[in-house]
Amino acid sequence: MTPLIGAFIADAYLGRYLTLGTFLCGYFLALTFVTMSVTLPALKPPECNGLTADLTKFCRPATKLQRGFFYFALYLMAMGAGGIKSCVTAFAGDQFDITDPVEAKRKMSFPNWWFVSISFGTMLSVSLLVYVQDTIGWTWGYGIPTGIAGLATLIFFIGTPLYRTHHIRGGSPFTRVAQVLVSAARNWRVSVPTNPELLCELDDKEALTQAPGKLLRHTPGLVFLDKAATVPVMTHERVYRFEELMKPDPWRLCTVTQVEEVKLLVRMLPIWVTNLMFSAVFAQVGTLFLNQGTTLNRQMGPNFQIPAASMPLFVTLTICVFLPLYDKFFVPAVRRITGDKRGLTMLQRIGVGQVISTISITVAAFVEMKRLRLAHSLGKDIVGPLPMTIFWLLPQYMLTGICEVFISVGQMEFFLDQAPASMRSLGNALYLSTVAVGSFLSSLLVSIVTNITYDSNGGWIGNNLNESHMDYFYWLLTGLSLLNLFFYVLFAKWYTYKDSNKTDVSRRSSESPSSDSSGALQSGHCLTVPNGVAPLGYKELK
Repeated sequence: MTPLIGAFIADAYLGRYLTLGTFLCGYFLALTFVTMSVTLPALKPPECNGLTADLTKFCRPATKLQRGFFYFALYLMAMGAGGIKSCVTAFAGDQFDITDPVEAKRKMSFPNWWFVSISFGTMLSVSLLVYVQDTIGWTWGYGIPTGIAGLATLIFFIGTPLYRTHHIRGGSPFTRVAQVLVSAARNWRVSVPTNPELLCELDDKEALTQAPGKLLRHTPGLVFLDKAATVPVMTHERVYRFEELMKPDPWRLCTVTQVEEVKLLVRMLPIWVTNLMFSAVFAQVGTLFLNQGTTLNRQMGPNFQIPAASMPLFVTLTICVFLPLYDKFFVPAVRRITGDKRGLTMLQRIGVGQVISTISITVAAFVEMKRLRLAHSLGKDIVGPLPMTIFWLLPQYMLTGICEVFISVGQMEFFLDQAPASMRSLGNALYLSTVAVGSFLSSLLVSIVTNITYDSNGGWIGNNLNESHMDYFYWLLTGLSLLNLFFYVLFAKWYTYKDSNKTDVSRRSSESPSSDSSGALQSGHCLTVPNGVAPLGYKELK
């Protein structure tokens, strides 16, 4: 959840460049501390003198200083990773000039290749670095990533002259959202004008300096929020001074763009919620899928046994192979059919991934049923792995990798593209938070199912998987995934994309502002009509 903190700092105060640079330094420092904690004698407990069932007889526990230093390094690492992850994707996206057709086309491929690079790095970390830690030692195991992090930080700062750092600070995104909600509540009795041009908006000069090219056009729906941008009229209940209307209180009157930003967040929330189920299913890759693998025959040839913990590598390998194929062949082929520049729209891409995710957990349920039938046929006294190869799990791992190509990359693209310009880091943090919240959801489901189904055999998920019914849990996830898919389709059909609602400020500024019949209210201003006469389209308060 730390990306939410990093996103807040970037959007409200420092901007993405400074936030990224600061948290890169913090992350490098944290890795240095972790390396020190496994290297320096003063910061690590001494080696154990022997191995017995009671390790405390031969292993001295870590001191408070050693534990405190190590946990401080871990928390600092979590904060550093949060600041980096919330900004780095958005900052990289900022380097593309969307007004250039060539760069705009490259930007559409950027999320795919970005995710390939992440997957390749993950593959190296869970294979090469794990091997180094097991065979050479923890000092090298942590020292290598520390050196890489330091080199990455240095390269980032060297490239400073080349970056486009056009970040628009809109203040705290939470404050902007709160201002709209409070203003809408205060104006709850005000009637929204039938003509959206009469709503409050920045004038052209302010827009060019404060939000160049980023004004959002009014959209229908969520009318209650429009009350926040409804220009007040003079009534006997409250007299508005001229100064108040020229520079309105942001807690009483907001701009259309500010209201539309909140509308975007409100519309994105159902999409965010309906993506949590995928994260809950994906969490099984590192938990129950591994437990399945430990009960199966892991032999590869006469002299090698594949560790069950290495099976998730097939998810990463699938991503690294399938994503380039998706970008080079799938997108152009589908583009000719749909006419969409991305091939599939962002929400269609996520939807396809949700279908594949449901199929993957269904396949896992069938494989578990086969495994249980074999275990039951051999009796309860079986010792060691079942005579069933671990590669029976390969389809569910590969399907999970394919649905990552659709869902995870689609989510990254969706939340970055659809988040308001002043909250783009927050949008990326929302994407990352689906993983964290989905993992919590998975743990909650496992706890509930374990408590409800517990019996003498251990229930659905017991210590002895051969006597449990993990297939029932997989079928539960399948049912929940289908239900989630139904709601996702409904929300996706309801969603209005931001791209169709942008207003070109530079173009608008070259045009003469339109006036209503009273001649007192112009587009781009928040003035009301004097003498208490409501502008055209308003209903006076009674």
